[in-house]
Amino acid sequence: MMQNDPIPLIRARALWMRRTAFTMVHRAQLGHPGGDFSATDILATLYFGVMRHDPARPAWEDRDRFIMSKGHATGAIYTALCAAGYFPEDWLPSYMQNGSPLNGHPNRNYVPGVETNTGPLGHGFPVALGIAIAGQITGRDYRTYVLTGDGEQQEGSNWEAAMVAGHRRLANLTLIIDRNRLQQGAGTEETSGLDPLDKKYEAFGFEVQMVDGHDVSALLGALTAKGDRPRCIIANTVKGKGVSFMENVAKWHHGVPNDAEFAQAMAELV
Repeated sequence: MMQNDPIPLIRARALWMRRTAFTMVHRAQLGHPGGDFSATDILATLYFGVMRHDPARPAWEDRDRFIMSKGHATGAIYTALCAAGYFPEDWLPSYMQNGSPLNGHPNRNYVPGVETNTGPLGHGFPVALGIAIAGQITGRDYRTYVLTGDGEQQEGSNWEAAMVAGHRRLANLTLIIDRNRLQQGAGTEETSGLDPLDKKYEAFGFEVQMVDGHDVSALLGALTAKGDRPRCIIANTVKGKGVSFMENVAKWHHGVPNDAEFAQAMAELV
């Protein structure tokens, strides 16, 4: 729930999320820590400073909805949901184990607080679009937020969703793009250039704002702003943010740490 000044809480939660997610990845020797860390401050800001939600009632009809379209970044979304109280902390050591609810992509049938199953890139934004349209039709005042990766913007389904969102003037929809400029194996601009991303979304009828995706104050301002059109927040981030040997290094898209790397990362994440 909201505090008068949520920034200290958000920063504390983000630090806990990074340390906990990296511990999970180290234990499992599986995961996507680079993308977890670029998204962490965004998720912490949403769950602890922006969204209307109640972990005791995950299906509350008037909750704000959040779709984690970059579904491979499970270390980030699972730690956010755990910190928010959707499931107990003692679930976390089971991450990626056989039979664990915390598998490689979030599943709404297993994990409270997960709105829809994601993983195949380009699916989350269209689902969020449908949820926002439902809210518009029924007159409910919930907001729908969706976080995509920037490499994910190369999927055409995003642009079909953007076209409809702009056409319907879905003021209840906020798209957040984790703009870390790296995808699996290379930079986004080397793979299939996206710039000027802001101008493209403006052309589709979005209100667009570019922010530092690790500046909690800037994120709060952008995520709580309202208008009469759908919003696109391009959050400029750093893949592997917070750990020196991971930052802006493509291999940490799905890299896993050895014991020495884990110890160094935990010493830096303070």
